[in-house]
Amino acid sequence: MRTLCASTLIGEFFVIGFAGLVAMKDPDLSVSTVWTVSGIAMFLCLLLCGLVTRPGGVALGWALQIGLIASGFVVPTMFFMGAMFAALWWASVHYGRKIDEAKARFAAQAGSSADAA
Repeated sequence: MRTLCASTLIGEFFVIGFAGLVAMKDPDLSVSTVWTVSGIAMFLCLLLCGLVTRPGGVALGWALQIGLIASGFVVPTMFFMGAMFAALWWASVHYGRKIDEAKARFAAQAGSSADAA
């Protein structure tokens, strides 16, 4: 699960950076505000890459997805991008857990057949 989720978060890192560049063109927003918010979100993406397998890591990832979708109120394209990344996040968590379960089953079977020999 960690690899799939981290890949999604790294993709989000770059998308948030590009969205920050787009948001800078909004005359109602100060450059410092845009980069403070974008920088915090980008840092959270990197932080979550390491925390995703810890308790609460997936929940924090979902909170980041909600924030990414909500950023569509500033950069309208982010409604779409946020929804796409939320779908990727769901797939990463869902299929990542299935892969982890299959690996554990395979390891248990390999261990039991090694003991029998």
